[in-house]
Amino acid sequence: MRKIREVLRLRAEGFSERDIARSVGCARSSVQICLWRAEEAGVSWPLSANQDEGALEELLYPRRAPGIEVHPAPDFEWVERELKRKHVTRRQLWREYLARYPDGVKYTAFCVKFQTWRRSRGATLVLEHIPGDRLFVDYAGDPALYTDRTTGLEQKAWLFVAVWPYSARIYVEATRTQTSMDWLGAHVRALEAFGCAPRALVPDNCTTAVKKALRYDPQFNRAYAEFAEHYSLAVLPARVKKPRDKAAVENGVLQAERAVLGGLRNAKFFSLAELNAAIALIVADMNAEPFQKRAGSRNSVFDAEERPVAQALPARRYEYADWKIGARVHQDHHIEVGRAYYSVHYTLVGQRVDARLAANTVEIFQRGALIATHPRATRRYQRLTLDAHRPPEHRAYRELGIDNLLARAERVGPATREILARQLARKRHPGEVIREALGVLRLVQDFSAEKLEETAALALELGLYGYAAVNDLIKRPATRSHEKARSRLGNHPNVRGADYYQ
Repeated sequence: MRKIREVLRLRAEGFSERDIARSVGCARSSVQICLWRAEEAGVSWPLSANQDEGALEELLYPRRAPGIEVHPAPDFEWVERELKRKHVTRRQLWREYLARYPDGVKYTAFCVKFQTWRRSRGATLVLEHIPGDRLFVDYAGDPALYTDRTTGLEQKAWLFVAVWPYSARIYVEATRTQTSMDWLGAHVRALEAFGCAPRALVPDNCTTAVKKALRYDPQFNRAYAEFAEHYSLAVLPARVKKPRDKAAVENGVLQAERAVLGGLRNAKFFSLAELNAAIALIVADMNAEPFQKRAGSRNSVFDAEERPVAQALPARRYEYADWKIGARVHQDHHIEVGRAYYSVHYTLVGQRVDARLAANTVEIFQRGALIATHPRATRRYQRLTLDAHRPPEHRAYRELGIDNLLARAERVGPATREILARQLARKRHPGEVIREALGVLRLVQDFSAEKLEETAALALELGLYGYAAVNDLIKRPATRSHEKARSRLGNHPNVRGADYYQ
């Protein structure tokens, strides 16, 4: 109020609004508002003797009488109840309130007053849960126990707990470990027990779910992300060290530990299956037990309100698989995963690909695109190769088998085939036959099939089966009759005769 008195005094002395603002240390707009209020209240400088600071404040800033609302207050109990319904937002409820009371409060004031009203009802803000929206999952801290029949040793089994926060419907299962295989297997069996899937999963930041716990952009484990994609789920991990984010499952874990571990403390089991059968009976009783402060039970609320709005399960069950990320393609266009070798297209040599190893198949991806599928190897270091992945020259070489070459020669003629058969009979290694046979068959390109067949017949009569002899005969046709040529060559000291090759 001292600043206001100074503003009125300086204005009466003729100073500008800008100079007054600079002098009293406030904004020019504040000076303008002060002068406007003084003009509306009929206050001018100098002030009368009875206008002290309290009287001046009452004239310039009159207070409303207590209990009088300028705008009608919203029914916040109705607002809270409507917000629990699907697809309902605060802005939508504010518009409906404004339709009934056109002079009502603005949207910001509506939200602020609603938050103030909620805080006044208790120190803790209760999370709103939408039916069928989220499923909370976690492992209990204390294990259950069973005895191995073979060794007689006591084994630990970890309690997996899944809870629907709206209906509190719970699922509990004991697993041997907390590895990804058991973790995801328990998820699958939980969804099948519920008969539906939520729109989002809320785990904690365990390594089987979250690879890197970032508050705004968490990076998920590859297998967990694949599981979520299979069931069309979002994964919304709780914040680190914020147990209230998943209070529903924390309470579910507490109840499961009390009911299961406490209820079975004197029982003895000899297999994990026996333990899970006993747990299923306890959980069935928990879900059927009536609520104390709410109508119905976990089962009845879940069946009536959550199951109808939850997602249906896909036709195919999720199959757990291991991943190898960034496997390099070797020079032989194979990758090594799971102690076996699987082929990819030869153009990918030197690049990196991802491999998904399921129980019976191996799928290979590059940048998310499936590029190869193989059956899972049945023995160590087995090599599985698709012909379509080989380079063209490799495929051509593999096609150069003896039978294939004989079939090609048969299409030229019987004499040509016989030449190749005689070559096979006199060579020590099939590789030698392939080389020489390719040379004979290539003469079709330089001459013709008819010319080669005629030359092959002549070569057979002369007892000449090598590529060099056939090539010489086809280039320099004989000028004498076949009989004279054979007679002349038969008496030559350098010709060994046909009998030599038998």
